[in-house]
Amino acid sequence: MIKNVFFDLDGTLTDSKEGIIKSAQYAFEKLGLPVPPFEEMYWVMGPPIRTSFRERLHLSEEDAFRGLRYYQERFGSVGYLENRVYEGVEQMLGELKDHGYRLFITTSKPTFYTNEILKHFGLDRYFTYVSGSDMDGTHGSKAEVVRYVIENFDCEKDETVIVGDRDHDILGGIQNGIHTIGVRYGYASENELEDAGAQYIAESPEDIITKIRSF
Repeated sequence: MIKNVFFDLDGTLTDSKEGIIKSAQYAFEKLGLPVPPFEEMYWVMGPPIRTSFRERLHLSEEDAFRGLRYYQERFGSVGYLENRVYEGVEQMLGELKDHGYRLFITTSKPTFYTNEILKHFGLDRYFTYVSGSDMDGTHGSKAEVVRYVIENFDCEKDETVIVGDRDHDILGGIQNGIHTIGVRYGYASENELEDAGAQYIAESPEDIITKIRSF
């Protein structure tokens, strides 16, 4: 029986692509790089920004860090508010909490921004703890933020599930030996969640509850 539910944020609870992609485009411009069209930048959704810049753009560690700081210039002032909560998410969180599940956030986004977003939308009251990255982009792999919660909140692995919209959410759960649910309505490409090994796929926030009860 599931007792602990780990939620990703972007693409799972909120639709944050506008703020994230526009902030990434701003960083491209500040770095003197050609700025791709909005619709070609979905790759930036999910993994740590610093890691994405380094690996996707083949930047040096120094330039990837500069890119992260430029990204944060815009995201911290306006980007984090270019966001909306998916329909049905708050009702889903309320029902899970009312039924005694412990809810956590496990995200590659910096903990500071995550807390600001949750407070802005009034979602912070549902969560026991927020596990995110540091502001410099370190300690933000999905496996790391998941492992931190497991080890510090006495989460039995067979009683714990991660819910996320990208393959790294599913892989981070598998690497830590917990159950996994992918969400179809987020930013994953076709078959991404299935290929990553998600045990269940939820079609909507309401369906997440059904899938949690299936374990």
